[in-house]
Amino acid sequence: MRSPQSVKALEELGRVRLSDSFFMRDFLYSEISQIERIPNIPEHPDIAIEAGRGLCQEVLEPIQSALGRVSVRSGYRSPTVNAKGAENKNQYNCSSNESNYAHHIWDYRDKNGEIGATACIVVNSFVDYYEKTEDWQALAWWIHDNVPGYSSLYFFPKLAAVNIRWSPTPEKWIKSYVPPKGTLTKPGDENHSGSHERLYREFLRSIET
Repeated sequence: MRSPQSVKALEELGRVRLSDSFFMRDFLYSEISQIERIPNIPEHPDIAIEAGRGLCQEVLEPIQSALGRVSVRSGYRSPTVNAKGAENKNQYNCSSNESNYAHHIWDYRDKNGEIGATACIVVNSFVDYYEKTEDWQALAWWIHDNVPGYSSLYFFPKLAAVNIRWSPTPEKWIKSYVPPKGTLTKPGDENHSGSHERLYREFLRSIET
């Protein structure tokens, strides 16, 4: 598939189904694109679709199936959109294009030649629990234990939004901008393996009632 150059072609790309619940169009909206008037269109749609299907089928669908609706805050960024975000890093909080290949820039492979995809999501059922407890780690550990396809998580303070990434070779690390900030777990840490059910039990109870 060529990069869309017309409304009709972009509509066709948007109709591509990535999983049972998600279409490509769900991930093309960008505030940077809107404000800066830069089209947010994949240059290599076939790679973006392949990576997006990995993210949706192996990561987002399992979360939505178990915890309810997942809201997409941001997803795909074109290299031009991301470059503008990196240029205004203090305003838009984007890292360099090279750092975002196979992350938010789905249609470019990383330095190891692998594909990947990141989306910033909010798990709607978690918001009330988080606002009452400030316990972002409950969702982090639930995903870690129950979504084997995730590669990395990076949590943000507002709504416990999380940058969640899929790759064919998951790294399995969790970091946060929410206190306690820093790394929650990474491969090799003592807390990385085993069940963490006790750390998200109360959250699960809160959505059962």
